[in-house]
Amino acid sequence: MWFAVLLLFCTVLGAGWATQLVPTASTTWMKPLLAFSGAYLFTLTITHLLPEALLLVPGDMHRIGYFVLAGFFGQLVLEVFSQGVEHGHVHHHTSHAGHVPFLLLFSLLVHSFLEGSILVKAPAAGTVSDNFYAILTGVALHHIPAAFALVAALMLRLGSFRRALPFLVLFALAAPIGIVISNYVVLDQLLTGGLYAALLGFVAGNFLHVSTTILFETSPEHRLNLPKLAATLAGTALALGVELL
Repeated sequence: MWFAVLLLFCTVLGAGWATQLVPTASTTWMKPLLAFSGAYLFTLTITHLLPEALLLVPGDMHRIGYFVLAGFFGQLVLEVFSQGVEHGHVHHHTSHAGHVPFLLLFSLLVHSFLEGSILVKAPAAGTVSDNFYAILTGVALHHIPAAFALVAALMLRLGSFRRALPFLVLFALAAPIGIVISNYVVLDQLLTGGLYAALLGFVAGNFLHVSTTILFETSPEHRLNLPKLAATLAGTALALGVELL
């Protein structure tokens, strides 16, 4: 469990720190990474999160569909404020130079916290617990372009990585806090009454929105691009392969 906390924290810090080494003026290099993470996340949602949420409430499966819809459209609302940072959008305008984008940060923190909160390691969590590390990998991959885009936006507004660092640390803590709260604070309440199944459905809706947006945006012209296609197939294959490990 603490490995998951450390991995997510370090992944975000490392990706954010990389903005000092990688030019942000052009993000063409990021598209294969986005395609890979989007394909992994989409495949993981279809083959694991949705079936596992349904298995947790065998007598009331249709209810999960409502939570999936709520998560899908809830993510749509969050992205009004986050400006698509969740899927690697780097914004280069400086019209709000010197100001911290608190609404962007808040929406990103909520999104990240929810992602961490589904990472429950307990027998009552069903097969989600068995596939804990597969889901953890998907969340970590998803956080790499998000952290990069967040720090790029903060550096444009605040002028330096040093000023952006406290907000990067805050983002890095969001998912780990979700893990800790789900596993050590509200675990019993979460695993009774279908609450965990509802949470899985909601986050699955989030993932469906984010992953499909990533996959559509990496090929907006609907042209064959071999690096993106290879990255998409690799992400799908990895998500399908982790259950064999």
